[in-house]
Amino acid sequence: MTWDTITLTVEDGVATLTVDRPDQLNALTVDTLEAIEAGLAEAAAEDARAVVLAGAGEKAFVAGADISYMVDLSTPEAQAYAELGHRVADTIESFPAPVIAAVDGYALGGGCELALACDLRIAADSAVFGQTEIDLGIIPGWGGTQRLPALVGDETARRLIFLGERIDADAAAECGLVGEVVADEAFDARVDELADTLAAQSATAMRAAKEALNAAGDGPTAAGLAVERRAWSGLFGTHDQREGMQAFLEKRDPSFE
Repeated sequence: MTWDTITLTVEDGVATLTVDRPDQLNALTVDTLEAIEAGLAEAAAEDARAVVLAGAGEKAFVAGADISYMVDLSTPEAQAYAELGHRVADTIESFPAPVIAAVDGYALGGGCELALACDLRIAADSAVFGQTEIDLGIIPGWGGTQRLPALVGDETARRLIFLGERIDADAAAECGLVGEVVADEAFDARVDELADTLAAQSATAMRAAKEALNAAGDGPTAAGLAVERRAWSGLFGTHDQREGMQAFLEKRDPSFE
């Protein structure tokens, strides 16, 4: 399955969505954002149990939004562009299976924001992260001001956004922006391994876990706990709950749907 600016493959329950504009460092045009949205819808229709979001080429995951498009936008046009970026990030965040940001090269501006919307972030040694919008006279507009502090803390987020700092993969891991750094030569294999491990889990339990985890940042703790209780109890009576517990008691590997 291909579009002009992305590619999508689905194999053994793992969807790999690749932004495919390497000559432009995978910068995000309107067409590209709309293609990502369509690709995620296709992955959901294919019942993907895990998604890998990646960038083509060796230089960038996604180097940011399309500055040549943004330079002359009016306020209403900028509002529409922001709403599109938010919609794509929200689609990633609410996708019914875990989404991995496989960051190899630059993840700057809007690219960093797409990575923030993913469930897990894994970085190659060569990765570089940054919310660099301040250098353009703007601020993060696709969720970065909200998701970044939740991951790295308020002070670190303010420094990254106020100063437009770029940080390498090790610094990103140290502050909590990514969960794992892998040598460049082992990166693809590790991403595949992680995606396959996620895809082998119970899809129903994974969906419930993601719903409950996402609720943690949506309001008061009590509201999130109510979502967790509902999601947890709703899994009882499903095939995967019965199979997982029976397999544990029988000391064998489960066979999830």
